[in-house]
This record gives sequence, C-alpha cells and structure tokens, in this order.
Amino acid sequence: MSFRDLVLKNRSYRRFRQDPPVTLETLRELVDLARLSPSAANRQPLRYILSADPEKNARIFPHLAWAGYLRDWPGPAEGERPTGYIIVLLDTTVSKNAGCDHGIAAQTILLGATERGLGGCMIGSVQRAELAAALNIPEQYEILLVIALGVPGEEVRLEPLPPDGDIRYWRDERGVHHVPKRPLDDLIIG
Repeated sequence: MSFRDLVLKNRSYRRFRQDPPVTLETLRELVDLARLSPSAANRQPLRYILSADPEKNARIFPHLAWAGYLRDWPGPAEGERPTGYIIVLLDTTVSKNAGCDHGIAAQTILLGATERGLGGCMIGSVQRAELAAALNIPEQYEILLVIALGVPGEEVRLEPLPPDGDIRYWRDERGVHHVPKRPLDDLIIG
C-alpha cells in the first residue's frame, strides 16, 4: 500500500467489529512505533496505558465522547465497541507541556494500526478526572488523548466540501459516515 493509500484508509472509525479482538501485543507494537517517532527536544514525556481486556475496556468506555456532530448518537453500541485502547499520558515529572508530541504519537499509532488492518479514533473529549479515578492513574500523569482501536465496523467516505461550506460529518440512511474535506487550493495561501 502506498503512503497516500495508507493516509486515505486511516479514518476516524467510531464503530468496530468486536471479533477479532485487538491483542495486547499489537498495542505494544503500535506504542513502539510511537516511541520511535520524533519528540520535541527529545524529552520523550509520553507514557501509555494499554487495554485489550474487555473488563478494563468497559471501565474506559463510559468516560469518552464519540462524535460531537452526531448529537443524537451516544457512541458505539455493545457489539460495535473498540476492542483495544491506548491512553496517551504526559508524565509531568519529565515535562509540563507535551507540545505536539501526542499528535505525532497518535497519528503514528493510527497509521500503524491501519497498516495492520485495524482502525481507530483519537478521542480528545474525555472525562479526565473520572477516567483517572476508574483506572487509578497516579497524579503525575495527565491524560492527553484516548485512542480507540479495533477492526473497522463502518464505512467512512471523504466528500468534497458542500457549497455552503459545512464541515460537519454525517451519516446517511445506510450508516455510511461522510466526512467533508476542504479543497487543496483553499488550504494553500499565496
């Protein structure tokens, strides 16, 4: 698969097939890719909590918001939920600011997942205090992102931005997830 194809296939999936499950070994391999990625000033302040365990996944799930533009959708139903999570943390004893490290790490993880036939979603809308309590995360670690992972259980299509400029993603009557994208020429200035 070309790099462009990999990027095009790497979408924000919010519904998954629960069989086959993601393995802990796969999660470790994905974090290893993130570990090898660039880090500002080479501080390497990120830490990770991995979950491929259904009971632990069930403790993570209720603390996540899934799709801001799909107001009436509470998130994936039982049977469509991720089978793995990677929680990206900042070790505040190493650095007080993650800079862009967590974005680099998360995108690397998702590209690695896509290469393995998996899909995922970066979730920034997290009930951080509640999730930290549910998992007994020590105070020195700040939750930055949660990455939900699994075998994609939905189709995601990129669409040209409509004439009214509405960037909100939406689902059609068959459940296909549509994501409007701005044209390249609108993004390049000068």
